[in-house]
Amino acid sequence: MDLGDSEQDDEKKYTSVCVGREDDIRKLERMTAVVHDREVVIFYHKGEYHAMDIRCYHSGGPLHLGEIEDFNGQSCIVCPWHKYKITLATGEGLYQSINPRDPKARPQWCSKGVKQRIHTVTVDDGNIYVTLSKEPFKCDSDYFATGDFKVIQSSS
Repeated sequence: MDLGDSEQDDEKKYTSVCVGREDDIRKLERMTAVVHDREVVIFYHKGEYHAMDIRCYHSGGPLHLGEIEDFNGQSCIVCPWHKYKITLATGEGLYQSINPRDPKARPQWCSKGVKQRIHTVTVDDGNIYVTLSKEPFKCDSDYFATGDFKVIQSSS
C-alpha cells in the first residue's frame, strides 16, 4: 500500500454524507446514522442541528435515548445511563461544583472540557449532511466509537 492510498482514505472519511431529510429530523428531533463507519446521533433542537458520537464518553451510554435539557443556559443531552450532561454545541461535559468550605455556597455549573466528539451538520436542498470532525485532539468518546461498541449495523 502506498502513502497516496492512505491519504485518500483519510480524506474520504471527511467528506459529507447525506443522512436524511430535513423534514424528517424536524419532526423526530433526532436521528441516528453511520457516517464513514462512525455512529453518530443528530439532534434538531431550538432551530439548530447538532451531531455527535452516539455513545456517551463516560461509559458508552446510548445518547440517542437521552433527554435534552438546559443547564446554565446551555442545551445538553443527558445520558440515560448515568445522567452525564453533554453540551450539544461543544461536546463539553458539565458538572456541578460547590466550595465545601463555604456553608452558604451554591452549586455552580463547571466544564470538564470537551469530552464528546462533535461533528458538522449542513443542510442543502432539504437534505441533512454530516461531516466527521477533523479535530486532531483525542476525545473520550473516541474510545466508544470503535467496532466493539457499535449498535447500528451499516449496510456495507
